Amino acid sequence: MKLASLETDIVLLPNDEPLAGFSENPNAKNPIVTLRLRTDDGIEGLGVAYFGGALTRTLRQAIDALGALALGEDPLRIEAVARKLRDAAGSSGPGGILTMAMSAIDVALWDIKGKALGLPLWKLLGGGRDRIPTYASGALRRGLKLDEAVTAAGRLREKGYRQTKMQLGLPGITSPAREVEQARLIREACGPDMDLMCDINQRWRPEQAIDIGRRVEDAGVGLFWLEDVTTHDDYAGLARVTAALATPVAGGEYLWGIVPFRHMVEARSVDIVMIDQVRSGGITPWLKIAGMAEAFNLPVVSHGVPEIHIHLVGAVPNGLTVEYMPRLFALWKDVPQPVDGDLLMPTDPGLGLEFDQAAIDKYRA
Repeated sequence: MKLASLETDIVLLPNDEPLAGFSENPNAKNPIVTLRLRTDDGIEGLGVAYFGGALTRTLRQAIDALGALALGEDPLRIEAVARKLRDAAGSSGPGGILTMAMSAIDVALWDIKGKALGLPLWKLLGGGRDRIPTYASGALRRGLKLDEAVTAAGRLREKGYRQTKMQLGLPGITSPAREVEQARLIREACGPDMDLMCDINQRWRPEQAIDIGRRVEDAGVGLFWLEDVTTHDDYAGLARVTAALATPVAGGEYLWGIVPFRHMVEARSVDIVMIDQVRSGGITPWLKIAGMAEAFNLPVVSHGVPEIHIHLVGAVPNGLTVEYMPRLFALWKDVPQPVDGDLLMPTDPGLGLEFDQAAIDKYRA
């Protein structure tokens, strides 16, 4: 079996919010590059890449160029293909466009491998469990009005979600007291039994994170974790926050490749390691990072793309929960759906996903 052809597209997906119904910016579009990688015996592997922004067309060109170099190779030799592509790319990495392009190809190769062997990806990767907790994400963004966020939190509770995530680091004129009030009111709307995470998206300095984090603790909000509290590569600053708070601190979604995770865990910067499948470079490096975290007795969680991350978090022994963010759902004919707060592992081979061609035609850039 050899890689024989590839096909890419760019789609501009709507920025809707189906989980609770309040979109922070309903007119925005999410640019996504799709990949179909085909073998000479008719197996098709699927991949996606994003974060390209204004460089999305450049990202597509990178996937096309690297994918062309992979043609003729054995798709089951994933590490060998990756080495060939990295070598060909010279010193254009390790982060940015190269890593995003490598990620799409890596995911497509694993999809092919699962289909060739007749196994769903999570079983191929170790099969740690047959269901995994998931948390509703993207419905409680900081750009919503407070009453919208509170209403959205109540809707998530009514839908049966057992975990959800809000955002602080509020826009405009704010204060620690205002931040704490937002957290307290959303906690009331969620109820006492829902795990409530909080994402800061790198908006606080370490001393702000310690101050506001302690105030949130004193208010009895009871966060499951506090995420990306300060600049992602300020490992010492993150470690200060983690040591100062009783609330677990999560981080890692902004890190590129494998090596920065070593710096982060060696510095004891976080309690929970968050791995993004695109920025890490695909499934292969994702698993290596998860193993590194396990060696440091740390759990791992995912960032985005639950339809792919369900396989990864569910496969490893230290997988904690899957971020249920529907950003790419319009691309697929079917996606995993929560059942009593969990995602049940897919049974179809590979990723268990199929592009919705009508959606690709509709949203094509």
